[in-house]
Amino acid sequence: MRKVILSKYYSQHHQEKGRVGFSWVESERADYFKKWIGKGKRVLDIGCRDGTLTRHYSPGNEVVGVDIDLNALKHCKERLTLPPLCADVNEEFPFSAGIFDVVVLAEVLEHTIFPELVISEVDRVLKKGGLFIGSTPNAFRLKNRIKFFLGEDFEVDKTHLHHFSLKGLRKLLEERFSEVMLLPVSSRFLFLSKKLFGNSILWKCYKR
Repeated sequence: MRKVILSKYYSQHHQEKGRVGFSWVESERADYFKKWIGKGKRVLDIGCRDGTLTRHYSPGNEVVGVDIDLNALKHCKERLTLPPLCADVNEEFPFSAGIFDVVVLAEVLEHTIFPELVISEVDRVLKKGGLFIGSTPNAFRLKNRIKFFLGEDFEVDKTHLHHFSLKGLRKLLEERFSEVMLLPVSSRFLFLSKKLFGNSILWKCYKR
């Protein structure tokens, strides 16, 4: 019942916010993810939605897409012919241990109830030395700090349950993964300070 309710909720949310066929910071994330993943990999893409971002790195790889939005998954299947699975990763992670070369978690971690549990499941399904990549909004960028100082809500997306800083995200990832690299992207002011101006934080790390 919960999964059905969430599926309808996110489908409506994506429609209302114009997210169909749209992926935030798409070009920059796509360039890095495609380069990091390479070819010939078995990839689990959690939060694939309608495949807008997935299409950049699916050619040459075996991709399994997961999302809670059933409507988006239908478009993803038609668009990419990959096997989509509707799942609430807060409650179920229906995969065997050690079967994926890569797990992608793009703009999903902030939506999860317990990020630590989701990351532990990512660790479980990855092969030894497997690659874990993803992204999350840089919640403590300067723009949001100014909003907070002025007494305004700095987070307007009601589906975001957590807010990550570079320091907090690094600590979370380093508990289970090695060679953690964080990369703030998407701002014309990055040259001044990636930490303060990057709108999105990309990460790359490996299973120990």
